[in-house]
Amino acid sequence: MLTPEQAPLVLAAVDLGSNSFHMIVGRLQNNQLQLIDRLREPVRLAEGLTKQHTLEPQAAARALDCLQRFGQRVSDLPGDCVRAVGTNTLRRAHASGGFIAQAEQALGHRIEVISGIEEARLVYLGVAHSLADPGGRQLVVDIGGGSTEVIIGEGYQPIKLESLYMGCVSMSQRFFADGKIGKAAMKDAILAARLELQASKQAFRRTGWTMATGSSGTIRTVRDLVLEAGWSDDGITPEALKKLRSALVECGDAAKIGFAAVSDDRKPVFAGGVAILSAVFHALKIERMLHSSGALREGLLYDLLGRLQHQDMREATVQSLSQRYHTDIEQALRVEETALGLAEQLMTDWQLPEPATTKWLHWAALSHEIGLLIAHSQYHKHGAYLVKYSDLPGFSLRDQLFLSVLLRCHRRKFRPAMVEALPEDLRPYAVRLCIILRLSVLLHRSRSEKPVADIVATGSEKSLQLKFPEEWLTEHPLSRADLKSERKQLASFDIDLAFS
Repeated sequence: MLTPEQAPLVLAAVDLGSNSFHMIVGRLQNNQLQLIDRLREPVRLAEGLTKQHTLEPQAAARALDCLQRFGQRVSDLPGDCVRAVGTNTLRRAHASGGFIAQAEQALGHRIEVISGIEEARLVYLGVAHSLADPGGRQLVVDIGGGSTEVIIGEGYQPIKLESLYMGCVSMSQRFFADGKIGKAAMKDAILAARLELQASKQAFRRTGWTMATGSSGTIRTVRDLVLEAGWSDDGITPEALKKLRSALVECGDAAKIGFAAVSDDRKPVFAGGVAILSAVFHALKIERMLHSSGALREGLLYDLLGRLQHQDMREATVQSLSQRYHTDIEQALRVEETALGLAEQLMTDWQLPEPATTKWLHWAALSHEIGLLIAHSQYHKHGAYLVKYSDLPGFSLRDQLFLSVLLRCHRRKFRPAMVEALPEDLRPYAVRLCIILRLSVLLHRSRSEKPVADIVATGSEKSLQLKFPEEWLTEHPLSRADLKSERKQLASFDIDLAFS
């Protein structure tokens, strides 16, 4: 883990959106992030998503070509200085594992697929950091290609987050697929968007806000257009949106949109974005919306900086998870201490990367008993389910799955099939962390406050040897019996556990 003094001078964030891919590069100077480069390409990934939720070859090729160009810009940056995330389209592309691997190779850095709620959190973080005064309660709306995020927050802290299953690309494909913009189609699109907002609009209204802000391309384009046309002198208003809708219907065809503010690559998806924004204004009774230069990519950059400066949102999330499910924190810390002690000794033999190993064992130890709040029987399964399907701020979907596997495998049966949901390259690492966690939980089965004896641990690719102090195993027959049972479990992975 880097300290603030050692933090890199240059950081990069990559947003693999459903309509466009964005990359920004920032430099840390005088404890402030200064943007030094910005790239955007209209990849139109969502257009290439088939009904079977796979990516068409042409769309995948466009994306990979773009990422190769982005990769050239960040090729000299270390991995912990770059964060790249995929959003709605990659969430929906269930069979995108092969594409992700190709995309990572093209970019030269790891790519995470994040949940809609995590996307909303990062959007708010980017907007809050771009405002001259983030004080007061803010409503933030971000219309992407495949989803729309609505957030209320105060300062830099989100209060209420929602990710809605509609975006400018998906809405345009559904109601304006042939490029024709008719009055009936616009009305139907707005109604469909209002239905998406129906379940959450009252909660947002009750929460309230003092200022509404929009982010990303659709809202920026609408803002520029209504100012260009003279329909508003400050931001977007309901009256200006009404005039814009009438102008689009009068135009009748996306290709014929004649406003300078609307770029050629945005014209095919603009009507869908306007329909969504109109529905948001109506549902939340917005009187005026300003535009923020910050968005998801800026939020990524600040979140990445926080990780490097020991302000990792994932740590706060796991601490909150532990508190919410009333875990025995003293037991968790005992398990963590033993796990980290074993990992330190096995770091070289098992090629465990630092600081990732310390983080994962820490988070797994703190959360391994959260399932007890549901039931003691099969609590490891309950805990794994909670981690896998909860909204965990700061975690990508792959990271949530990884933590879920650690919790699922920390006790009872341990079989190869249990880690097969993970990407193939992560499975050996997950197995070794599971073994360390399992042994640590096993050795603290009595929940005694007495520390476990000093253990000497050595290993190889297919073996693990534990050396206990003389007479310790004789004095702890239950632990000896558990270790014998554990030897059988590890045999499923062709790992020989020896202890003496």
